[in-house]
Amino acid sequence: MAFSNLTSKAVLLYDEWIKDADPRLEGWPLMSSPFPTTFIVVTYIYFVTSLGPRIMENKKPFELRQIMALYNFSVVALSIYMTYEFLMSGWATGYSFRCDIVDYSRSPTALRMVRTCWLYYFSKFIELLDTIFFVLRKKNNQVTFLHVFHHSIMPWTWWFGVKFAAGGLGTFHALLNCIVHVVMYTYYGICSLGPTYYKYLWWKKYMTTIQLVQFVLVTGHIGLIYFMDDCPYQYPIFMFIIWLYGSMFLVLFLHFWYHAYTKGKRLPKMVKNGISKDQ
Repeated sequence: MAFSNLTSKAVLLYDEWIKDADPRLEGWPLMSSPFPTTFIVVTYIYFVTSLGPRIMENKKPFELRQIMALYNFSVVALSIYMTYEFLMSGWATGYSFRCDIVDYSRSPTALRMVRTCWLYYFSKFIELLDTIFFVLRKKNNQVTFLHVFHHSIMPWTWWFGVKFAAGGLGTFHALLNCIVHVVMYTYYGICSLGPTYYKYLWWKKYMTTIQLVQFVLVTGHIGLIYFMDDCPYQYPIFMFIIWLYGSMFLVLFLHFWYHAYTKGKRLPKMVKNGISKDQ
């Protein structure tokens, strides 16, 4: 009886909470509730941390070089497109980079931002293939807590962002992330072409620096809201979550940087021109 009452209250709270969702997303794929996204994320975590390694334990690693090249350069193209769309739907056409609130109208620009936000959210599912490729290639040492946590938290948190606040200052980190991914997946794409191209990857060490700069900019930008008087942004809780996210990943990446390059604990095996054999 007590469990039934608790369940009923939870359902009522959920129904009340979901009433505030953006009606423009009604009927969009995966946006009816957070449960499909949660299911995909939980399945992903189970596969890459448990099921996948067990399946591959007595198998030879897959040779996926061509598939990975196509995948990585496709993500580059998608990231370039999303960067352009974020710019054209606000960040280069009117946003102030300060107190930019969500436009809930059905104007062409506002709807363009909604579409871009949903596409960015969906792209996080595509990027789960990063880890799946690691598992299929038996690169289990690369399936780290930092990697899995980052890939898991992004689609789940972005479901709420798209559902309630598709636009405004909360999308600045998505714009930056798209720009960074153009660089990152270009690097991964060149890696996947084979040893002949490794000589062009002398800038590998700067990849982590670029990501660190990303999180510094995200944390600094979102922190501005606490220094602005009467900013009417509709969901301040999202600002706190983004600030927390940026700060947390800044610390995690600094930790990685320290152990990988300062203490040298995770320096890869080298081939000519300093490129890892593990790519």
